[in-house]
Amino acid sequence: MTPAEPVGLEDVDPFELPEWLGTGEVTWSPEQGLRSGHLVAGRLTGAAGEQLPCDLLAVDEAYPAPVVADPPRVRAHQAWQHGQVLLAEREGRLTVAVPGTGFDAGLVLESLVRLALAVGAPPERFAAHLRIGEQQPRRAPSGR
Repeated sequence: MTPAEPVGLEDVDPFELPEWLGTGEVTWSPEQGLRSGHLVAGRLTGAAGEQLPCDLLAVDEAYPAPVVADPPRVRAHQAWQHGQVLLAEREGRLTVAVPGTGFDAGLVLESLVRLALAVGAPPERFAAHLRIGEQQPRRAPSGR
């Protein structure tokens, strides 16, 4: 069995995102618990009910195969190093790509702070509704 190819990420210009992200209250809510793995599907919701699918992606997960190709992984690390975040499109959904292999509350909040700043909004206008979820078992490498 051949490992899946890493998913491509297309960079997103934050100024091409909906205006309501930068002008009002925004809440990010996950569809599953944070401990579900390197990809946490979610949704941004505005004060007037506007919605935008928005996932969090930890770009360093590499077992059993890398989750993203090297170029976007490097761009995610570079952005993070400079206090920013890589905004990308993955499978038609806005994706916040961050260094790491998974998420905890602190990393989610820091990711949302950086998203807010990217769209020109004060971070205090962004909120997060978090789900804990069940820890996914880690499989040991097979050694093959």
